[in-house]
Amino acid sequence: MLLAAFVASFLLASTSFLLSAPPITAENFKPATLEYQKLNNSPDGDLIDCVLSHLQPAFDHHKLKGQLPLDPPERPRGYNSSADSVAESFQLWRQTGESCPEGTVPIRRTTEQDILRASSVQRFGRKPLKSIRRDSTGSGHEHAVVFVNGEQYYGAKANINVWAPHVSDQYEFSLSQIWVISGSFNHDLNTIEAGWQVSPELYGDNYPRFFTYWTTDAYQATGCYNLLCSGFVQTNNKIAIGAAISPRSYYNGRQFDVGLMIWKDPRHGNWWLEIGQGLLVGYWPAFLFSHLGSHASMIQFGGEIVNTRSTGFHTSTQMGSGHFAEEGYGKASYFRNLQIIDWDNSLLPVSNLHLLADHPNCYDIRQGKNKLWGNYFYYGGPGRNVHCP
Repeated sequence: MLLAAFVASFLLASTSFLLSAPPITAENFKPATLEYQKLNNSPDGDLIDCVLSHLQPAFDHHKLKGQLPLDPPERPRGYNSSADSVAESFQLWRQTGESCPEGTVPIRRTTEQDILRASSVQRFGRKPLKSIRRDSTGSGHEHAVVFVNGEQYYGAKANINVWAPHVSDQYEFSLSQIWVISGSFNHDLNTIEAGWQVSPELYGDNYPRFFTYWTTDAYQATGCYNLLCSGFVQTNNKIAIGAAISPRSYYNGRQFDVGLMIWKDPRHGNWWLEIGQGLLVGYWPAFLFSHLGSHASMIQFGGEIVNTRSTGFHTSTQMGSGHFAEEGYGKASYFRNLQIIDWDNSLLPVSNLHLLADHPNCYDIRQGKNKLWGNYFYYGGPGRNVHCP
């Protein structure tokens, strides 16, 4: 009875979403997947459903009903996919040899346990409020980031080092991502986000997982993670958003990074996402956004954690590798080859980078530049320590 009441209350709460369709739950996901192929359990315990492309959650939106996913867009000038080593099998669920057929998209199944772990039914599938750099003071969110602003931006690209940082509380997370931002840091903030995260609340484990996010109102009522609401349109049948990444990096051992690119299609205005060696994941339709309907005003790269202070002290949740930037390659986490995309759909090296670490005794950041990595930075830290009580 308790579970049924919880799920029922969640479904009622979802009607307050700005978009017409509710988030995906174990209850309301099934009718949309009457024609699908269920894959075997992934090594991480996930269930992956191969859903017909036109039945994915995005097409519950009234502006997309009856449509099909768009064809691939024009890549930015200066684009070189061979610089990224990530192949289609970079996720655990693919390592069993499973894949989804053409005409379908792989979707990580939302379970009742996923819903029960949420801090509230209203916030299921969403970031906690105040997740942007300038709102971090006193919000429990802490960042170590670099950013550019002051111009018009049409996308960003970087390679992100993948680790499995320790997260010490169910309602905390640790992530590393690219933010594409426009609007003011008030209720009209628009963001598009992608990267990797460890989130026990959202996924029920401590695997680093490939994720996406978007909002048009500063995380208040619009947007969601992954495919948990009508928004992102997936076009790839071999990548599951929200699925665990493998391999990951190890201290003084093998290093692994993933290339991510987000850019605005000059023809249709949609924001596309690509990972690795030219692997298009899908797009955010232009109509979702107000300010980002035109361009971005800020690009941000780096790490973010949530510090709930549940023990009365600063959290020991790690950012990046859990080690400070000064330790360098093989020990500290990094971003490399930082680039932006300009009005002419050209990839350019970033310039005039600004660095910000909210609490440098807990998590810090150091930038550099060389011929091999272009603009890069190391970042992260252990959280609570003698200098971060």
